[in-house]
Amino acid sequence: MKYLPICITFLLLTFSTMSAYSQIKIDHIAVYAKSLKESGDFYKNILELEEIDEPFKDGLHLWLDMGNNTSMHIIEKEEPWTNPTIDKTNHLCFSVADLDGFIDRLNENGIAYEDFPGNVGEINIRPDGIRQIYVRDPTGYWLEINDEY
Repeated sequence: MKYLPICITFLLLTFSTMSAYSQIKIDHIAVYAKSLKESGDFYKNILELEEIDEPFKDGLHLWLDMGNNTSMHIIEKEEPWTNPTIDKTNHLCFSVADLDGFIDRLNENGIAYEDFPGNVGEINIRPDGIRQIYVRDPTGYWLEINDEY
């Protein structure tokens, strides 16, 4: 019984230390782009991400605010460009408050969208009722856009 307070103290210290180290959040994502301008225009004008200050000032980087203190870093890759393996399973997902309005913007800009199986102009409906579509950015990366907002 005399060891019980020591054990409790050890457990409390262990768990309080673990929780301090186990907290994690996304700071940013980075994607390579064939054309910084074309990709930047897509993310700023179609997804309406706001451009933020970037420290490199080398003309090869663009930083965008994704909300919740996270950012996207678009990096123009200098030659030689090697095509990354691009598969719809590996995608970045954005959630919008108005999926129908977003689809209207895609249509106005001639940007195709599809459901996960690849049916052009179709919308997935997940078992939980969330609607989602998939689009490609100018480099070919897949983006899921859903209405879980």
